[in-house]
Amino acid sequence: MWGTDLDVPTIPREQCPVSDFFIRMGDKWSLLTLALLRERSYRFNELNRAVDGISQRVLTLTLRGLERDGFITRTVHPTVPPSVEYALTELGLDFMDQVNTLAMWALGRHADLTAARTRYDHPGRP
Repeated sequence: MWGTDLDVPTIPREQCPVSDFFIRMGDKWSLLTLALLRERSYRFNELNRAVDGISQRVLTLTLRGLERDGFITRTVHPTVPPSVEYALTELGLDFMDQVNTLAMWALGRHADLTAARTRYDHPGRP
């Protein structure tokens, strides 16, 4: 689908699986939440403290979306009060491996990106 020589059919954005995926992962909190869960499982309040600046409501919505898409599991432990724990699924682990590859590329090309931005922001300067 992404090759330069392929004849890609036009798909309405709302029906495109790639667009749908990037909309989910392009929000402010999903990747950060998944990165934390890659380290270990977390209880809700631990995640809420670890994700600086996120509200409980937005964290709840983020976790529900990630669970719906199969990236995480939600386990309720029968304690008083009930304890809820979140962990990555195999799909989530596989996805985070791909994110790690992209992150390593970004780290390796950071100087190139910074130079390109400088050239763009200050044309005519070396």
